[in-house]
Amino acid sequence: MPFTEHFDVAVVGAGHAGCEAAMACARMGLKTALFTLNVDLIAQMSCNPAIGGIAKGHLVREVDALGGIMGEVTDAVGIQFRLLNTSRGPAVWSPRAQCDKQAYRLKMKEVLESQPNLKIKQAEVADLILEPHATTSPEVSSDSQPLAPNPQPLVCRGVVLRDGRRIHADAVIITTGTFLNGLIHCGEQQIPAGRSGEPPAQMLGESLRRMGFRVVRLKTGTPPRLDGRSIDWNKFAVQPGDEDPTPFSFRTKRVHHHDTQIPCHIAFTTPDTHRIIRENVHRSPMYSGQIQSIGPRYCPSIEDKIVKFPDKETHQIFLEPEGLHTHEVYVNGMSTSLPVEVQQAMIASIPGLENADMLRPGYAIEYDSVDPTELTRTLETKKVARLYLAGQINGTSGYEEAACQGIMAGINAALAVQGKESLVLDRTEAYTAILIDDLISKGTNEPYRMFTSRAEFRLHLRIDNADTRLTPHGRRVGLINDAAWADYLAKQERLSAMKQVIEKTRLTREMTEKIGPWSSVVGRSQNTGEPDRPHTDQQPTTNDLASLVGSTLAQLLRRPEVRIDALAPILADLLPGFFSHEDPRSSALIRGERFSSQVLNELRAVETEIKYAGYLDQQQKSIERLKKSEQRTIPSWFDYASVSGLSREMKEKLQRIRPQTIGQASRIPGVTPAAVSLVNVYIEIQAKKLQQAQQLAD
Repeated sequence: MPFTEHFDVAVVGAGHAGCEAAMACARMGLKTALFTLNVDLIAQMSCNPAIGGIAKGHLVREVDALGGIMGEVTDAVGIQFRLLNTSRGPAVWSPRAQCDKQAYRLKMKEVLESQPNLKIKQAEVADLILEPHATTSPEVSSDSQPLAPNPQPLVCRGVVLRDGRRIHADAVIITTGTFLNGLIHCGEQQIPAGRSGEPPAQMLGESLRRMGFRVVRLKTGTPPRLDGRSIDWNKFAVQPGDEDPTPFSFRTKRVHHHDTQIPCHIAFTTPDTHRIIRENVHRSPMYSGQIQSIGPRYCPSIEDKIVKFPDKETHQIFLEPEGLHTHEVYVNGMSTSLPVEVQQAMIASIPGLENADMLRPGYAIEYDSVDPTELTRTLETKKVARLYLAGQINGTSGYEEAACQGIMAGINAALAVQGKESLVLDRTEAYTAILIDDLISKGTNEPYRMFTSRAEFRLHLRIDNADTRLTPHGRRVGLINDAAWADYLAKQERLSAMKQVIEKTRLTREMTEKIGPWSSVVGRSQNTGEPDRPHTDQQPTTNDLASLVGSTLAQLLRRPEVRIDALAPILADLLPGFFSHEDPRSSALIRGERFSSQVLNELRAVETEIKYAGYLDQQQKSIERLKKSEQRTIPSWFDYASVSGLSREMKEKLQRIRPQTIGQASRIPGVTPAAVSLVNVYIEIQAKKLQQAQQLAD
């Protein structure tokens, strides 16, 4: 049958992964189609209307550094911004923003619609068009090993829509979120849906099963929403945003709602809340046996909290506004699938919510995901060439985890169509790479959430240096335009100049008179293994400063109690251009007043490089060792079955996952160092046998 339309790339699903994937392909010059069931619900925030958080903020920064759009959209529609964990080491600082739910969706749609090369289509994708893989050209590994046929027997050539239209595409990216065979649970009620009020994608889900992909059933949930006009706000503690918000995007100078942020509020469950839940827990689909799949471990339902932590008398919840032009309030921390009448009773048991009107009940949703060990490091499937998966279909949870996969799938699909080398990040470069490597190496039987603890070298993977790590990659593939690249280079020059000034300048008696308050040491962080961020202001004594005269500013800054803020008045004299390039208030800084978050964050980036230089040097040595194992590739033709010395279980696991490098093989659960060594040796043995066979054939 003839094709109705032709595109370079087709993206299926317009959630957070799909938006990043489609934008990346279009910005890289490819004719791109984005298919969605409803064009009015592009980038819909199905759950919490917030972006960022611990480790998630790192992912958004990385998406932005590569040239993605989530950070810029968040800066435009965020209604409350907070930089989390600032009392601890800089490795775990993370931005978070409460967003206007409706404005986020509309802004993302505006950005997509204004992008050249991108067409948005409202249609349901029912099937994929597959052909035998015509590419018979052999592959060559990075270490010049023998040639062998491409292992992917099929190639994806487009999609079939529910109405019968056939759309040609040189690459297809599937980002269907919770829509594949989605099933909502609310008490005893079950409703087939991809999201509340929207139909599931059943035909595409069955199509993937027919292709032989290993499908995993997962579950997530959402809490009830309340009418803010029916809440007694005086009963709750106020949680305001930061006075001078830190933007998500490196290209944002000042967030749009800088001066009009609105607060969230903190509440707590009561013993009565817990009693109501315990008395009705048998009606929860999770405990009645109605739900068989596994939910997110680190975002449990309220009934899970009560059952698993019976000794806790209260649980903290947050009342978070869903927008500037709505009274709807999101009850963060109270995800539930209990019957509607039980949800109403437990809400009324919380002081201040006795008269609260529930606008929407909470619910759980089960959906299909594909076992991510079916993917390569580019997020291309191993079974089908030019077919990429990104987002919750790969077993992750969260908007941010979806977005980082979306941009990487988009970049690699575009590069494949252009006939260029793939972009594969390693674990030492980005949380994005850690997420992908964890998924393809270990798989997951529960929704995967990113944490800073998943990183081996998290002091190298900070929010302040995401651009240093990743923007050159974004520039190389064509996602960073000339203006953004010029800004990036200018920033690198500023940071380098400031670091040199601090390292070379020695403290004089005149300078000591300008030093501001510094902070006392409060111990070590329990979670980071790094010195806590000082937070108790303390004015240095005259004797303290006199003893430091002659020391370099870098030596002074390495003292754990000294913050770079205290040296800012001195630095403003030594390098005024650093403070005035975007900040007309540099003179205010010299008078001891506050200065912009942009200047402050750049200063703290320099401070981290100097203060933690010892830690960074140690980690750099470990990084080099890890990179060596990543450079040793395992050819796709490698036969694990013929490796003597490997147990049957080990052979089956390696054959199923088929790691692409020795480093990846070493991270597969259950694969021992001895097994990795055997594989390393047999690569050479099998390579010689294959080479001999090819010579005989010739």
